Amino acid sequence: MLFFAASIYAGPVSGQTVGLGLAQANNCMSCHRVDRKVVGPAFSTIAQRFAGNPEAADYLAQSIVNGSRGRWGPVPMPRQAHVSPNDARALAQWILSLNDSPADKVE
Repeated sequence: MLFFAASIYAGPVSGQTVGLGLAQANNCMSCHRVDRKVVGPAFSTIAQRFAGNPEAADYLAQSIVNGSRGRWGPVPMPRQAHVSPNDARALAQWILSLNDSPADKVE
């Protein structure tokens, strides 16, 4: 009974944990990191570029699913057709949230 009570009061999983988990589960971390460029730009850099743009989440979700070319340099982002539209939207929102406060960023 004590374990059950503790799990009730543990609270919800944070959006940052869920977003990072989605990025890991969908293989995004093969080319991206939160805080530094790998093959693709850092997620925090993407968040900075699109800060304040009300259409950014939709745009990024479409770029995740359909891929993109020439927006961040010569290496294209391949189409990620295995990512559902809902997961792409959640990933986009998580990426954009990295610009919300310095505490959200992973250094």
